[in-house]
Amino acid sequence: MADPDTLARWDLEHVWHPFTQASEWEADGPPLIIDRAEGMYLIDVHGRRYIDGISSLWTNVHGHRHPGIDQGIRDQIERVAHSTLLGLAGTPSIVLARRLAKLLERIDGAEPALTRTFYSDSGSTAVEVALKMAFQWQQQSGNTKRVRFAALDHAYHGDTIGSVSVGGIDLFHEIYRPMLFDAVRIPCPDQPDPDEEARMLEVARQRFAAHGDTLAALVVEPLVQGAAGMRMHSPSFLRELLDIARAHGVLVIVDEVATGFGRTGTLFAMEQVGTRPDIMCIAKGLSGGALPLAATVVSDRIYDAFRAPYTEYKTLFHGHTYTGNALACAAAIANLDALEEDDVMSGLPARIQALQDALEALPGEHIAQIRRHGLMTGIVVQHDHPPQARHCHKICMAARERGVIVRPLGDVVVIMPPLAMPPALITEVVQVVGQAIAAT
Repeated sequence: MADPDTLARWDLEHVWHPFTQASEWEADGPPLIIDRAEGMYLIDVHGRRYIDGISSLWTNVHGHRHPGIDQGIRDQIERVAHSTLLGLAGTPSIVLARRLAKLLERIDGAEPALTRTFYSDSGSTAVEVALKMAFQWQQQSGNTKRVRFAALDHAYHGDTIGSVSVGGIDLFHEIYRPMLFDAVRIPCPDQPDPDEEARMLEVARQRFAAHGDTLAALVVEPLVQGAAGMRMHSPSFLRELLDIARAHGVLVIVDEVATGFGRTGTLFAMEQVGTRPDIMCIAKGLSGGALPLAATVVSDRIYDAFRAPYTEYKTLFHGHTYTGNALACAAAIANLDALEEDDVMSGLPARIQALQDALEALPGEHIAQIRRHGLMTGIVVQHDHPPQARHCHKICMAARERGVIVRPLGDVVVIMPPLAMPPALITEVVQVVGQAIAAT
């Protein structure tokens, strides 16, 4: 292995980092290079330890190097690392699909159960698949005028062309506007408020009345719009919005890529809403943060519209080389085992309370708003610096100097610890972020 200085030089010469301005990356000095991890800590090439305050971008569930997940991957690699699902089946993908179908029964609702899993490798591709499924389902069900989609303001659903089209964050998406299709936008609050939500639902009714007969599906992030800066709405708002959509014959796609696997306090955010979607997208925490894996899960009602003689060409013509990858599916199965065996969900209330208590203890100076649902938190920083000052980036760098990794989203500092992080460590993360805000 190369020495740390050489690795840093190679990074600056050869690696293109996501959502990162190259000039700023280079100006920040030598990159922090993560070499290994233990539990809740990331460890750099110099041996320095950092608390992982964002679950390695919202993916890690149990802490790093969980023995059960690591063993599940080792056991699978002794059998086969990958075999295509085009024309073949694979043991881990079958077992995981069955597990997901049983797990998603916990979402109540009169709508058909979610039983069929299509695998991909990221949240973006899970949403892309969902859009194509919804569009093709409408076409094959005789609803040929339904060629558009509705989505919330400030939405983020990924980086592929379809998922960007239903996204609504200008900073990320405006440059690509000529490549995209237009979505019908539905307003959404930044914090639950009955009066504000009632007003926005009225706007939603008007927009569905105007466009509903052309819409294939509504796409939503349930309860928390993550990349929008942890904007939040109530279960009742979402429930009514979905009812409005369904009254107009519009399918419901729920993007639980960020909210799934315990982040909102229940295993899936839709458990708090009390209705099932037609299509559900999951990723990030699906493999416990170990390997890239995503799933788009639908009801038999959706799946059955793709049954036909081959010559009718009702097949979903979509796939990925690594669809249902055996190693990733084995990691996901081990992740689900660990959730049960470690009884992770029962420990969430104490962790959520520790987070809430620590947030309430932060000094109010320089904090405009705190947005929290479950373990998903955004601290909105109040300041008068221009965007080029990168104020929240500097706050996160100051937290890093104090041994905590967090990330900014505009003027919001995001905290999202692994589900298994001890309450005392959660408190430390918040306190360090408070110190960084005060010092910057």
